[in-house]
Amino acid sequence: MDPVKGLAFGRIAIGIGSIAAPATTARLFGISPAANPNLAYFARMFGVREIALGSLTLLAKGPALRTMVLAGMAVDGGDAATGAIGLARKEIPVLAGGMLVAVALGAVGSGAAAISSGQAE
Repeated sequence: MDPVKGLAFGRIAIGIGSIAAPATTARLFGISPAANPNLAYFARMFGVREIALGSLTLLAKGPALRTMVLAGMAVDGGDAATGAIGLARKEIPVLAGGMLVAVALGAVGSGAAAISSGQAE
């Protein structure tokens, strides 16, 4: 599977999990639902964003596909920065923060690879 479709389907899967089972999805990322009582609300908002980005990326063609990949990279870059800030401020556990940052940077790298290889056209 090409990286663009892989990222898009991954976004949709994480989005569905975040909406349907926010506590379980949070635990998969090392975040404690018990320590974050409003987590379900924010996880569902995150899920909607991921489903929208993934779906629109799958539907996009030509220049619109490149734009969607760039938008995804921007969002993932923001997620990486948010994770790094959370780690620096000790707002999230080190393992969870490291995993969140690594996943987000991996997605940025996959998007960059897709653009540089011409798979996002």
